[in-house]
Amino acid sequence: MTARDALTKNQLCVLEKLEASSGPLSAYTLLDQLRERGFRAPLQVYRALDTLVKSGFVHRLESLNSFVACAEPHDHSHSMTAFAICDNCGQVTEMSDHDVGHRLDEWVRSTGFAAKKAVIEFRGVCAKCRAEAA
Repeated sequence: MTARDALTKNQLCVLEKLEASSGPLSAYTLLDQLRERGFRAPLQVYRALDTLVKSGFVHRLESLNSFVACAEPHDHSHSMTAFAICDNCGQVTEMSDHDVGHRLDEWVRSTGFAAKKAVIEFRGVCAKCRAEAA
């Protein structure tokens, strides 16, 4: 993971917005929230997000086309990261497990498939929303 102090001003602004957010944010929502900090074009946000994703500070949620700050420091190249996304409140919980990731990697390789990327997202209802509905 790249050191936080190596991030540019724009990258740090985007990361701080995601860290302060209670849920995932789209690039255009980030742009709207960062206009007061000098952001004018979507490309500024997308460039920052690209670097933040590659550096392991941020995850892209494929099913929502949105982004979340990484919940905890871990080595993304050696562990499986999955997300549980609540359809009611939008809460996103990040889970990482080295052993599960290793087993999935072995299984994929055993089939002869050359995976470029894996995204695991569970959609449903979180415990808090389930309790409130009961």
